[in-house]
Amino acid sequence: MFNELVWSMSPPARTGVYSWNSRKGVSEMRHRFLLSLSATAVAIAAVATISITAQAPKSSARPVLRTTWGAPDLQGVWDFRTITPVERPKDLTGKAVLSEVEAADFEKRQNVRNDRDTNVPAGNVGDYNQFWYDWGTRIRGAKRTSLITDPPDGRIPPLTAEAQRKRDALAEKRRGIEPDMPTPGGFVQDLGPGGLRVRCILGFNSGPPMTPSAYNNNVQIFQTPNQVGMLNEMVHNARIVPLDGRPHGTLRQWTGDSRGRWEGNTLVVDTVNFKEPTLAAGTVMSESMHLIERFTRLDTDTLLYEFTVEDPATWTKPWTAQMYMVKSPEPMYEYACHEGNYGLYNILSGALKRDEAAGKKGSR
Repeated sequence: MFNELVWSMSPPARTGVYSWNSRKGVSEMRHRFLLSLSATAVAIAAVATISITAQAPKSSARPVLRTTWGAPDLQGVWDFRTITPVERPKDLTGKAVLSEVEAADFEKRQNVRNDRDTNVPAGNVGDYNQFWYDWGTRIRGAKRTSLITDPPDGRIPPLTAEAQRKRDALAEKRRGIEPDMPTPGGFVQDLGPGGLRVRCILGFNSGPPMTPSAYNNNVQIFQTPNQVGMLNEMVHNARIVPLDGRPHGTLRQWTGDSRGRWEGNTLVVDTVNFKEPTLAAGTVMSESMHLIERFTRLDTDTLLYEFTVEDPATWTKPWTAQMYMVKSPEPMYEYACHEGNYGLYNILSGALKRDEAAGKKGSR
């Protein structure tokens, strides 16, 4: 099915090692594993020492790293955590870039705000404490105040009138309902905007587009002359991106139908035909979204990732975000999302009892 690109499981580096959602714990029992290409694929580039810098990487004087067949080499595990928010905070309106002093102060304030030991969101009783989170503690790359680079105000554009009407109607329909509970009389398709994450079909940060989240901010990239593979650590999906110029298919998929091409040293991935609305960047994109992603390796340790969302069914104009990924010395870890997890069963059982108590017989 994958032609040249084949995933194979390798034994864990150390026996008896497990990892939880932030690579530290044991609750979700994620067995440590490595991924490798088959003999038909080119060996993964050697992992470099991680280097986190406060300034944007200076890549102009560095040669482009290339595969044995001459393409820019994007292979490896890339870490995209950062403390930079997707949208520019309103108190930084008009300020696109921070000075060194401002950046240090911003990081300090954001770390205090993100600390779940002292700042627990309302309704999150039983949420993880700070030990399990891995948002990142530094601004990665350029000291921008938002990942969004266009529009210039660093904010997601306004919704269209129709999209706003639909969101208002959904909010009214779900008024008073827990975020991950189905609507009265509904089932898994009515779990709300984050339903695919609750069902462990898609990850919280994998998108596409990829955006930093609470943990597991890692993606592994594989290459052959005719394909690129992308595996996010959050949940299980692997995207296979053909590079041979074939047209898009017509089958709608959870992560869309991707086609890739090289523009100079940048890999451009064009994705359409999403099966369901995509939850990313703290917002919801419709299944009619047209996504353009750009991957450029700036140096040994840095990958520049940029994406543009074109979704006229949702927003009044396209918008673009950019973030720096850093080469990680760690392998990928399996994310066991619902294995041994009674969360979804309990959510649906509770909803059924709720509906029965309310006299609603439409539950399935």
